[in-house]
Amino acid sequence: MKIRVGFGFDVHALVAGRDLWLGGIKLQHTSGLLGHSDADVLIHAICDALLGAANLRDIGYHFPDTAGEYKDIDSKILLRDTMKLIRNAGYEFGNLDATVAAESPKLNPHIPEMKQCLAEVMGVSEEDISIKASTTEKLGFTGREEGMAAYVTVLIGKE
Repeated sequence: MKIRVGFGFDVHALVAGRDLWLGGIKLQHTSGLLGHSDADVLIHAICDALLGAANLRDIGYHFPDTAGEYKDIDSKILLRDTMKLIRNAGYEFGNLDATVAAESPKLNPHIPEMKQCLAEVMGVSEEDISIKASTTEKLGFTGREEGMAAYVTVLIGKE
């Protein structure tokens, strides 16, 4: 079996007047993430990790923010299509480990729902999805609540 590891990273600014989508679910918050799509920073990092592991470039290559069809798109669609890309390349998902850096809102209560949503979209077991939440102890842009960041490692393989 050929096993490959991928790493994904994404950041988005927090702004007023946008919904906050994270891990495929809508969270109640005073701000949302700014982006061409719904700006789900966690899903974007997952897509990049999967694409990188399969040596299929990155999310911007497959779903460019200059393309009108991706304006305000639900990032779950991007994740579903990314899973199709890696499966068409002969790979199957092993697991993922993710960390989201954000001062607020508190993410831990939402992790079970995020895991359920992601597992359904990806067609995998919730047991193979790990999501952790962290603050940056008020340091940097995440600490100042100017944005959020997500870090993801994935394992994929093929026979």
